[in-house]
Amino acid sequence: MSAIEKMNDALAVGAREYLTFRLDREEYGIDILKVQEIRGYEPPTRIANAPSFIKGVVNLRGTIVPIVDMRLKFNCAQAQYDAFTVVIILNLHHRIVGIVVDSVSDVMELSAEDQRPAPEVDSVIDRDCVIGLGALADRMLILLDIEKLMSAPDMGLSSDAF
Repeated sequence: MSAIEKMNDALAVGAREYLTFRLDREEYGIDILKVQEIRGYEPPTRIANAPSFIKGVVNLRGTIVPIVDMRLKFNCAQAQYDAFTVVIILNLHHRIVGIVVDSVSDVMELSAEDQRPAPEVDSVIDRDCVIGLGALADRMLILLDIEKLMSAPDMGLSSDAF
């Protein structure tokens, strides 16, 4: 599916709300309906032989949640965990996954006019995982299909759960 077709599918539903977060100097947006909660960062329990971007797991009220460091996944500079570092807990088809990001900005509503197709360029993010770009005033968001990103084979997470 081309970037224009993906954007047209996303725009067919009209305006959408995105939770925005930062990684290094870039700002990303994910569908707010996929977000279960936002928590402060706590060091997870490591898992042997997991990919480097899988930081480990945490026990969230009896549910074991894998934690993915998005800086490492996207080949950003090494993360500095500080007071602004948060974990976004996602509910993806009843599978719970946490992603570590530098900070959460806000929830933005993007109308069809605010969204553009993603350019066809090589990047560390699989093209199928980028819905498009959100443009508001002086801000540019990279809109992610977080479900596709988390279910990609290189994530090491069970794809049959998604």
